[in-house]
Amino acid sequence: MLQLSSFRLLFAGVLLLGLLLGVPLWGRAQPTASVPARPVIVGAYAQGSFIIAHTPAVKHLAVSHPTGFELNVQRQTTGLAPWHAWYRYPKIGLALVYYDYHNPVLGQSYAASIYLNKTFLRTARQELNFRLGTGLGYFTNDFSQETNHKNTIIGSHLNATLQMRVEYDLAVSEHLGLLVGLGLNHYSNGATTKPNFGINLPSVVLGLNYHQQRPFRPMLPATDDKPIDVGRNFLNLSTSLGYKQRNESDQRKYLVNSVSAIIGRRMNRKSNLLVGVEGFYDRSLSAELRDTVRAGERLPDVKKAGLLVGHELLFGRLAVVSHLGFYIYNPYKSNKFYYERLGLKYHFTDVLFGAVDLKVHRGAADVIEWKVGVKL
Repeated sequence: MLQLSSFRLLFAGVLLLGLLLGVPLWGRAQPTASVPARPVIVGAYAQGSFIIAHTPAVKHLAVSHPTGFELNVQRQTTGLAPWHAWYRYPKIGLALVYYDYHNPVLGQSYAASIYLNKTFLRTARQELNFRLGTGLGYFTNDFSQETNHKNTIIGSHLNATLQMRVEYDLAVSEHLGLLVGLGLNHYSNGATTKPNFGINLPSVVLGLNYHQQRPFRPMLPATDDKPIDVGRNFLNLSTSLGYKQRNESDQRKYLVNSVSAIIGRRMNRKSNLLVGVEGFYDRSLSAELRDTVRAGERLPDVKKAGLLVGHELLFGRLAVVSHLGFYIYNPYKSNKFYYERLGLKYHFTDVLFGAVDLKVHRGAADVIEWKVGVKL
């Protein structure tokens, strides 16, 4: 179900650059004595979880009740960049998460993630937030055919993590808040290494937050100004590469390339709409064919071409990307006729951008794409 949730594996660097470096620098407002430039919230939470048996192959591991602990620090956006007000002044955070799975097959995990915390309800004493984050996780025990063959969930030490959470924060003093939450943590390596069923952890969260400033007061009020490129069209040209493993018995990593040409239009402050074409060359499919074809039989072309429609949710120079594509050239039908893509894109300049995407087929990770391109 949530194997696609490992979207943007290893894209924590892109997100970190966009959120921690790029975002706070846009704007010239200065703090006052009573209003910090970017108020800080520091939190410590305990977590109790269970493992979802989302496929029969992991049922034997979905028997323990993992427990975890989290330390995090958040910076409250205050209006230094225009998009802060568009999203009602969200928080930007960094979390360090430890889990003990109470199972010798799985061991423990350590993760660091960057996240955005969107407020839906805010009063002087309480907040209701939705948190979405991503980063990297390290598992002490991964799959090994010789020493840990029962670990069908985690195929490599290094994994991506996705966090989704609803949080309620109630003030118990001027600066201290009691936090309760319900969340989902997901870990997977995006098919870079097999097996790759991934682990899904629904969690109950309980902890404390220290608020540097409460109640929150924005430095700059919201305005009706809109970006100058709203209503304008643009062209994105890009290329990507990725690596994937075929199965547990074939340990080689196969190169996957793609090229794309996408036409987009800035619809409003928050959104771009996209339509485009792209081509793929997955060398693991050639190896798969060589293993199954009869001697002397002609091999079909493994190259593919597709049409896509998509959306970009904009946070300044950072964008959350989602695509739905349909293969129009697909001689070797190794998968469904459609594909999805989820990822992050960051504009280093007005022309040059980089992205890390996860391409999936029907919810199953296909390949991590490291992308570079230009916007014209």
